[in-house]
Amino acid sequence: MDYHNYEYFTNRERSWLRFNERCLSEARDEAIPLFERMKFLSITASNLDEFLMVRIASLKDMVHAGYKKTDIAGMKADEQLAMLYPAMHEFVDMQYECYNGLADAACGVGMVLLEHHEEMTSKQAEFADRYFEDNVYPVLTPMAVDASRPFPLIKNKSLNIGALIARKEGTGLEAYRNAKSYSKAILSGVDVTDDIEKKKKKDKMQMDFAIVQVPGGLPRIVELPPNKEGRKYIIRLEEIIERNISKLFLNYTVVCASPFRIMRNADLDIEEEEAEDLLMEIEKQIKRRQWGEVIRLETEKGIDKKLLDILKKELRVTGEDIYEIDGPLDLTFLMKVYGMEGFDEFKNRGNIPSDVPEIPAGTDIFEDIRKGDILLHHPYQSFEPVVRFVRSAATDPDVLAIKQTLYRVSGNSPIVKALAQAAENGKQVTVLVELKARFDEENNIVWARMLEKAGCHVIYGLVGLKTHCKICLVVRREEDGIRRYVHLATGNYNDSTAKLYTDFGLFTCAEPVGEDATAVFNMLSGYSEPLSWNRLAVAPLWLKKRLLKLIKRETENARAGRSCGIKAKMNSLCDPDVIAALYEASSAGVPIKLLVRGICCLKVAIPNVSENIKVYSIVGDYLEHGRAFVFDNDCDPEVYLASADWMPRNLERRVEIMFPVDDHRLKERVMRILDEQFMDNVKKHELMPDERYVKAVPQDDSRYCCQMDFVKQAREYAKSSSVSKTDGRRFIPIESSERRVNDNEE
Repeated sequence: MDYHNYEYFTNRERSWLRFNERCLSEARDEAIPLFERMKFLSITASNLDEFLMVRIASLKDMVHAGYKKTDIAGMKADEQLAMLYPAMHEFVDMQYECYNGLADAACGVGMVLLEHHEEMTSKQAEFADRYFEDNVYPVLTPMAVDASRPFPLIKNKSLNIGALIARKEGTGLEAYRNAKSYSKAILSGVDVTDDIEKKKKKDKMQMDFAIVQVPGGLPRIVELPPNKEGRKYIIRLEEIIERNISKLFLNYTVVCASPFRIMRNADLDIEEEEAEDLLMEIEKQIKRRQWGEVIRLETEKGIDKKLLDILKKELRVTGEDIYEIDGPLDLTFLMKVYGMEGFDEFKNRGNIPSDVPEIPAGTDIFEDIRKGDILLHHPYQSFEPVVRFVRSAATDPDVLAIKQTLYRVSGNSPIVKALAQAAENGKQVTVLVELKARFDEENNIVWARMLEKAGCHVIYGLVGLKTHCKICLVVRREEDGIRRYVHLATGNYNDSTAKLYTDFGLFTCAEPVGEDATAVFNMLSGYSEPLSWNRLAVAPLWLKKRLLKLIKRETENARAGRSCGIKAKMNSLCDPDVIAALYEASSAGVPIKLLVRGICCLKVAIPNVSENIKVYSIVGDYLEHGRAFVFDNDCDPEVYLASADWMPRNLERRVEIMFPVDDHRLKERVMRILDEQFMDNVKKHELMPDERYVKAVPQDDSRYCCQMDFVKQAREYAKSSSVSKTDGRRFIPIESSERRVNDNEE
């Protein structure tokens, strides 16, 4: 049977839009606190921005290039765009329907989000005008467009106000020139009265175009003085500018003014083979984002037709790429509203990550790891042990070397600071900084230069591949010889997102893993590919093979009547070979349960193909980011964690790591976490045969939200006075110390 049949797959981009619809469903859910709903609506806006800048832009590039290859579902690029445009416009309509409902609800609880500056009271208008004079006017640079001043570069994602302006009679430089010409004519005896009058009439009708960019460095929202009822009034910065725009064009009459926003192609196209200096090439490409092809124009609904025609012509955008918005542009400002003081009763109480009892405060973290492997479950458990691991290594006199990969880090990263300190303390520090981490390129360039300056050996990975694995290796000299301590993770070394993303981390000093970790860094820094691996499966050469073998084993167990089953959690699933293998397993009778947060190109309930597959998605307060896989293996389950999703880019074009959980206690813990997520009936959505997702509707007495339960579990676990640990050891107890995973052997 052909399990690669196009009919068995969902278009990737449409599946992503359905994910964003699930995010929007949280914003529309009246059972969720009001300000949390605002936050979700803001998230859908930033999600859509990135989707347009990368995915839609990529499809447009394919169309321009005449690219005819089809996607996983058999669709060409132009066919995908034709399908996506109506869906995106419909989605934007749903966003603003939701926004209007949220604005009304906010007014009901004491926060008024003013739509237009005309809605202000006289006292508020006076305040706004004074705010403009004191804080905004000095920053603005109005840009007129005429014969001597070409249409300016409009920055990607910037908010602007476009205006049509007409010169007032008898004012400005033009009046001076006209008067001078008239004087010359009179002196030369030429009667030009009729010509001057005609020119005056023409000038009255002539309108020029001008742009004012809304400063990104100023707060997007401004709080106005309250009324007698004590409610908070909020107005957006562009409305204050629009109200005072005539002050920027003193010799003109502002005929009309409307905000607009554009989105440009932001997908970097880097020829790594040709780039002598990858860092400089990426810096150059980042700048080009500012003038990439315009792929979206957002305007205010009811914008003046002539003003819109000018924008369309100058920005070279037409048809489905134009969105006339019935509401404020760029809904990401709602995240700022969410962050305003007060209204705590309309927000979820923030979770403080719990301590990790295996790593008590004040202990030697290396000694703690020697007692047994340690599993971390973020954000329910603190990320601080990971920071402490690197900090301790930086100052420990017995540590000889630290090697680490960095994909995305926070703006003030304690990890980076610790690595720099380690180098300054004389440790051998090797850091792989992934410069191609989308939209974090600039940050990573800054960190790379800072680390180099501190004395770290900074590498940028393998040509043509992103290094997406999360691994930190500490080499330490101890009484019984050299010992390697390893931290492996499903998420980034980012202390900020570790409070928002659900991820797993594992500390171990098992020698087989230490050997593999060393081999990973040797491969990254010196192109030394190991012949085999002990415990790790590494992409792009070995991980996919290993994954397909594990699925095939469950298929064979099913056919032989043995116990079988697959449970897996990931961000996205769109690799056709993996999906085909899952289809074959399902056809053989393997029960398969998948938690896929975002894109899922697999279809459920296809007769004789995917009848044994269930797909769920959890969209909650925390972004589900961890990857965990459980294979029944005839009642002897194998559990893996990974940095990789089941996508072609992760399995074939990135350096990724899948690592086993060997300690039986930790294995059971990961399996329990997955089972409890499948039990969720508050935030879980189920994929239907028609490709829609249906959100669970719990009965009042049976509500179960796994994320909230994990918060409670972590708190209770942190309070436990004693945590069972195995004795200190150097090797993980696996079936054989000689056991090796060699995916080169078929």
